[in-house]
Amino acid sequence: MSGARDNSASTDESLVVIARATRTRGLKGEVVADLLTDFPDRFQGLSRLFAVAPGDEPWAIQLENHWFQKDRVVLKFAGYDTVEAAGTLVGYDFAVPESESVRLAEDEYYDWELEGCQVATVAGRQVGIAKGVMRTGGVHLLVVVNEQQKDSLIPMVSSIIVRVDTKKELIVIDPPDGLLEL
Repeated sequence: MSGARDNSASTDESLVVIARATRTRGLKGEVVADLLTDFPDRFQGLSRLFAVAPGDEPWAIQLENHWFQKDRVVLKFAGYDTVEAAGTLVGYDFAVPESESVRLAEDEYYDWELEGCQVATVAGRQVGIAKGVMRTGGVHLLVVVNEQQKDSLIPMVSSIIVRVDTKKELIVIDPPDGLLEL
């Protein structure tokens, strides 16, 4: 078997990407992947991931083994037993169904939960749409794009981001004077 797809094991659920294959490793069909999760131990006990490529339907792939190499993870998949077979996975994202994502504390959110949310002030002024989180080494910044396609950087502190409602896709902020004009 050389890299068979398990198209019968699909999911109608949203997927959460946890790794991206960057290169092959060794001669036995392993791939080195960048970690795209804050919870590397989440690979423990996983036997299946979904392989995701742009323009392609996600498909289930059996995870035989994994181990960590510095700040990356090495993945060995069933049926991918040569360098050539593993090479076909380079560039793929590997994901789990949203229901299998690590549960966070009540006031914590994944970046993907914030992306696309409307951002408004406590006074009701529409600021824009959250497009991501910038990690600066200090306080994280919520990146919000307005109608003119201008970005605003909102510090992710409780005194400024006062409410997050992911179900309503709404983030309410109480910005200090001048923050939105920067």
